[in-house]
Amino acid sequence: MEMGEDLRAALPQILKSLGFTKYEALVYVALLGMESATATEIHEYSGVPRASVYPVLDRLVEKNLVTISHATPRLFSAVPPEDGIENLLSRIEEDALRAKEILAEIYSKRVTVERGDEELIWSIHGEEKIASRLKDLIGGAKRKVQLFTTWPFLRRVLLPELGHLSSSIEVEVITSRWEGAVPRGMKVHVRPPPRGHAGHRQMETAGIFIIDGEKAMVVMGISEETPTALFSESPGFLRFFAQIWSMNLAWASRADQPGL
Repeated sequence: MEMGEDLRAALPQILKSLGFTKYEALVYVALLGMESATATEIHEYSGVPRASVYPVLDRLVEKNLVTISHATPRLFSAVPPEDGIENLLSRIEEDALRAKEILAEIYSKRVTVERGDEELIWSIHGEEKIASRLKDLIGGAKRKVQLFTTWPFLRRVLLPELGHLSSSIEVEVITSRWEGAVPRGMKVHVRPPPRGHAGHRQMETAGIFIIDGEKAMVVMGISEETPTALFSESPGFLRFFAQIWSMNLAWASRADQPGL
């Protein structure tokens, strides 16, 4: 029984749902009707522009839907549908599994929003996303950047971004230690961890970060765990962590050594 005209006309659209482009569908369907064909014959039979035939054939070969006979001129043949579509479905399944893994990783690091009556607080998970958000915040600073963070995180993630800031932006840093020269225009206060406090060695990704007195991020992370950050522009959130920052500045100022 011959294929109905309506079904044949709908076939390219059906194949598009399996990942075919319009030209790939036209070429594959054309080749199914011939034992083999040259690129010129495929162009004439399928209606695909001559310049597009070879790129389309290359993609179909890659998808295991077309084979090549290395004669002169080259001859192309369609892989039978029962094999070709099976190859395509296997490829789609593999791609879907890879996409599922990547999407699951993105989902595991998703940003959530906690809403109170007036406050909007963002929760961010994972050092990569936290670092990216901090870099954006620092890069967008207009007047002042205040940091209270560990030296490993500061050196590893933030120092390059701070170095790119305009000299008109005030940068003040409280950190657990400092190595090397202090960049020009930056105020650095060293506040060593309390004596006998063993837990500080595990705290690598942590700190309070205040931008222009308008935005604040608080980061907590122990080396064995995924760090978490809270970000907000709400007045209450800012006021609370600005007070903690100021208290640490007072303690650090008493411990400062000349030349730092």
